[in-house]
Amino acid sequence: MVESLIREHFRNFQPYRSARSTIRSAKVFLDANELPWRNSSHYKHLSLNRYPDPFQKELRAHLARRHHVPPEMVFTGVGSDEIIDLIIRLFCDPAHDRVLVCDPTYGVYRVAAEVNAVDVVSCELNEDFQAEAQRIQELQSGAVKVIFLCSPNNPTGNLLRRRDIVDVCRNSECIVVVDEAYIDFAGPGKSVIGDVLGRENLIVLRTMSKAFGLAGIRLGYCIADPRVVEYLLKIKAPYNINSVTADLAVKALGKPASLKKNIERVVRQRSLLIQGLKRLDHVVEVYPSDANFLLVRFQNAEAVYSRLLKIGIVLRKRNDERLRGCLRITVGTAEENRLLMKELQRI
Repeated sequence: MVESLIREHFRNFQPYRSARSTIRSAKVFLDANELPWRNSSHYKHLSLNRYPDPFQKELRAHLARRHHVPPEMVFTGVGSDEIIDLIIRLFCDPAHDRVLVCDPTYGVYRVAAEVNAVDVVSCELNEDFQAEAQRIQELQSGAVKVIFLCSPNNPTGNLLRRRDIVDVCRNSECIVVVDEAYIDFAGPGKSVIGDVLGRENLIVLRTMSKAFGLAGIRLGYCIADPRVVEYLLKIKAPYNINSVTADLAVKALGKPASLKKNIERVVRQRSLLIQGLKRLDHVVEVYPSDANFLLVRFQNAEAVYSRLLKIGIVLRKRNDERLRGCLRITVGTAEENRLLMKELQRI
């Protein structure tokens, strides 16, 4: 099925072949117009005068081992945002096909669609911020090629029901993208990566920006059917992942204890922050969260936001119609959270 969803334009597409596409090991490289001397600002053991591996084979192998899938099912991008853009470009013909998003949700899905001249169909999450499979199916048409589901959802913070995700995959003749950027904070066994092996139309997005604490290196990845990965490798920029990023990511993947510690810290501070916020008179509601942030409704969110901004505490305002009066609060360090609560108590 997935082959029929690929844009006609890409089915016989011949990708650009970089100098490192076929040969990665040699004594002397005189093929890529590189400077032959090491740059004086070289990074540790890396030769930054040489182009990186265009296929990120070592990094993809490490990610594959982490998720118990073959390397052929892993694609890496410059953050999840690059992958979102590439998925839309791969499957959607401009001014013809559509993507479906479940609002309120991560804004990049809509922006990436608009950049690619692809219309967006909006399916509102229900009152519990859940995506209802039946409602999604009702809004589908032949023009919808890609459905984006964010779980845990940004900005609401909640996991989507697994049964709805599975139903959407099973009953949709299109690509279903599940963005699991925050899944590490939701507890074990909540990911749908295990379902990718049996569903060729399912793509799961992951990132190293959140639980790994590596937002600065811009490294996202997805687990998908090998044919999808093959096409993504064809249409990406030749050297989309730089050597330093790949090296730092591999090192981080080799330190599971650090990842576990990061997650435990966030979950502990999240719990304390929820307890403190619920005691404030001007807090209307603290929504349940499976992520590293909280969605909080205030009696006067604008005043709270402005007051905190003046003293150097920045929260995220929400302009979505359903989220008016809400602010999104990232779980900080114990010290940051105490400072936040101290200032909120003064309001």
